[in-house]
Order: sequence, then structure tokens, then C-alpha cells
Amino acid sequence: MASPLSAKRFLGALRDGGLAVVQVGDWTTHNRNHKGPWGPVHGVMIHHTVTRGTAATVRLCRDGHENLPGPLCHGVIAKDGTVHLVGYGRANHAGRGDDDVLRAVIAERSLPPDDEATTDGNRHFYGFECENLGDGEDPWPEVQLEAIAKVAAAVCRAHGWTHHSVIGHREWQPGKVDPRGFTMASMRERIAGLLR
Repeated sequence: MASPLSAKRFLGALRDGGLAVVQVGDWTTHNRNHKGPWGPVHGVMIHHTVTRGTAATVRLCRDGHENLPGPLCHGVIAKDGTVHLVGYGRANHAGRGDDDVLRAVIAERSLPPDDEATTDGNRHFYGFECENLGDGEDPWPEVQLEAIAKVAAAVCRAHGWTHHSVIGHREWQPGKVDPRGFTMASMRERIAGLLR
């Protein structure tokens, strides 16, 4: 069981991880905590945005849309590797997913198939949206992939977690495909390398 980092510790962990960080508005108090608890936290979840353009992507992830209020994550990882912090606390990013996957993340072991949507992921995961169309053709610049790995490694390091605590949305919720364009196995290898 891990309590969420304070916003100050979270920001410090990202900066100590060598990341360029932009703080967007009232990100430290912008959350969905009135809809339920945030924590205990057990891992980091990676998404793609299905958007183009950093400014519009950050705005969407901060504010949400008509059917899903923001924040839609804690941070947006832009194509240039910059991390834009848009919220802190409970965020609308993970939705309901597989309790067997959550148990595997907690135990830091290989993931089972995600075949049910019974467990509140917004409560248990830090969420990062990564700017990409998610069509399998939009490229993932190396600087962005490295930033994704650094973000995840920074949060894992702060909590004493391994790379097994990092999952893709597609590994959590049946029917999701994100992030598309790289494998989570390869991303976890990168993260493991940084943690070593």
C-alpha cells in the first residue's frame, strides 16, 4: 500500500529524473477527488491521446470534454519530451479494469490478460497521456519515448517500485488499444534500464 506522493514530491521526482516540466495553472489542486478516493497508488499507466498539437492536447487533457470532465491524466508527455502537469489527485484516465491485473501490478509480476472491468483504476494509478494520434502510423520521436521512460522511472523510484509497476491502458481495460505504436514490454525494458 502506497500513499500518493505530495504534489511537491511528485514535481521534484520528475525534475530529478532529468525531465523538462511545465506546470499548467492550478494543477496541484485540479482533480476529481470529490468523485472518490485517490490511493493507495500501485503503479503508472501510459496512454496515447488521439490528438495532434501540443497546446490543444494539453488543454483537452486538463479540461476534459462534454462526456468526460478533466483532468484526464496527471501529465501530458509532448512530442518534444516536455511533461505538462495538468492535474494532481484522482483523474479520469484509467476507468474500470481488471482486478487480476491490479494484483499482478501490486505483486510486481507478469500481467495476466485483462478480461474484466470491475476495479476502479483512477484510484490506483498515476496517469500520463502521450501526444500521438494512436493510429499506428504517427511516429513516436525518440525524445518522447525516452521521456515516457524517465517519467515512469521517476515515479517508480520515488515509491520504491520496479518496472513491473508500469502498464499500458490496453493492459488494464478490455477493448483499449493505447498506447499504440510501441510495445509496453519494450518500454518496461527502458524503464528497468533507467532504474538500474
